[in-house]
Amino acid sequence: MTHPLLQFSPEVAQARAEGRAIVALESTIITHGMPFPQNVEAARAVEAEVRAQGATPATIAVMGGRILIGLTDAQLDALGQAAHVMKLSRADLAACLAQGGTGATTVAATMICAAQAGIAVFATGGIGGVHRGAETSFDISADLPELAATAVTVIAAGAKAILDLPKTLEYLETAGVPVIAYGQDDFPGFWSRSSGLKAPLRMDTAAEIARAQLLRTSLGLPGGQLIANPIPAADEVARHIIDPVIETALAEAAAAGILAKDVTPFLLDRIFDLTKGQSLVANIALVLNNARLGAAIALEITAQRAAKTL
Repeated sequence: MTHPLLQFSPEVAQARAEGRAIVALESTIITHGMPFPQNVEAARAVEAEVRAQGATPATIAVMGGRILIGLTDAQLDALGQAAHVMKLSRADLAACLAQGGTGATTVAATMICAAQAGIAVFATGGIGGVHRGAETSFDISADLPELAATAVTVIAAGAKAILDLPKTLEYLETAGVPVIAYGQDDFPGFWSRSSGLKAPLRMDTAAEIARAQLLRTSLGLPGGQLIANPIPAADEVARHIIDPVIETALAEAAAAGILAKDVTPFLLDRIFDLTKGQSLVANIALVLNNARLGAAIALEITAQRAAKTL
């Protein structure tokens, strides 16, 4: 039984009925990532990448008091142009639904909605994490405890490089979240292929990743997996270029007294300006790359479930 507030797009409903692979996609990239129409164009490109790999995309958002699992063209256009869209995480998802509002789902909220819809795989850009200075601010993204609680495999290019990556990895280890680097030993640095940190685990095939998630379920282990998928080499912004930019943006945020939820959008805007748009180009490339891997993993999970290999 699915929750009565879930509304499936015709495309996703058909994929569910036919038992085909589905990949969840978040909607904050549409509402809080870039202006219209570039935001809608980017979202459609990510959906097209999932379809090209043989899976079905399900962009998730809240509109009219319903959780939309997959957006029609008209809904995507409407969301891309909507004003005063709430940025939804675990804390405010139900409140937005109760008020009949419009909300875009973060990593945490997308995981919750995907799990409610029976979708095992979610492709995004980067997860939130432990913010720098968290030892005094206690600023830790809700994405991290969600990974420990909700059984969805999340494909990301690591955590956003503006965060405290060593503390983020420590948190995930303590919470029992598998952090699996795809095809390399290093934990990716979002815009860069390496953060300079080793990943706790490495896997080289979508089949291994799919089997690991299915085994977690069979063992009764709660939570999902974080698949750290490095940005393609041709698209990365090298660490020696991006690191000084991040430090400059962080110093500006501190000087301006930017706090809490306002920190990440401020930093991303400044990094965009300081890199003359290169960070956004890389961001789009890594999301497309994650969509490709997400589709491959979703296809493997579907095939392994059908084959009952466990």
